[in-house]
Amino acid sequence: MDLHLSGKVFLVTGASVGIGAAVVRVLEDEGATAVGVARKPQRTADIAADVTDIGAAGLVVDEVLHRHGRLDGLVNNAGGVEPRTGFLAVTDEDWLSSFDLNLHSVVRFSRAALPALLRTGGAIVHVASEAARFPDYPLVDYAAAKTAVLSVSKSLSAEFAPRGVRSNVVSPGPTRTWLWDRPGGFAEKLAERFDLPVEAAVEHFVRDVRGLPTGRLGTADEVAGVIAYLLSPSAAQVTGAEWAIDGGALRQL
Repeated sequence: MDLHLSGKVFLVTGASVGIGAAVVRVLEDEGATAVGVARKPQRTADIAADVTDIGAAGLVVDEVLHRHGRLDGLVNNAGGVEPRTGFLAVTDEDWLSSFDLNLHSVVRFSRAALPALLRTGGAIVHVASEAARFPDYPLVDYAAAKTAVLSVSKSLSAEFAPRGVRSNVVSPGPTRTWLWDRPGGFAEKLAERFDLPVEAAVEHFVRDVRGLPTGRLGTADEVAGVIAYLLSPSAAQVTGAEWAIDGGALRQL
């Protein structure tokens, strides 16, 4: 599918693995230039920066403009989660760290990118999570930060869509990324929780615990495809929206 992204320049945070890396690949396949940001340079992330550093956003956007002379879209993908044992175990430092990574970086990169996006009529896509609408105590601080991202995106849309810059959110549900497969990740924790081998535990979680109508975890490429669409001219009438990519996990009206 030609999304008419050839010649456009996009900035993707958290681009070294998972959804961010998949977004870079999809955009490049569409003929766009995708500039990835991560703490350590990778094939899909050639600018090294910690998005929680206060000055990082401005420096990164300046570098993109220096290299390419324009910016057509921003994907606020960087994020992370540490499962908690309960609310009382989450310290002030934990709350601040979670909000710095999952919310404040979104605010800073959006603020830094908007002047350039206003010149090109660009778009912003923020990666939230189903946890924003399905909060639970193991993700208490993460879910709160992602809920705030939904609000920020709608505020940005209200102010900047009339000026040509759209803002949307994608909210992935259970998606098989490095957060699942890293040592000590979600898959291993499910195996410990259910006293099952890893893949059997994942299958039990998908079918019996969560009851996902699709019967499987999502993939990073599936999320990336929706993000690329929302960045494209084909989504010109889509702004202030939230797209759930969750296998039917959330079925509330």
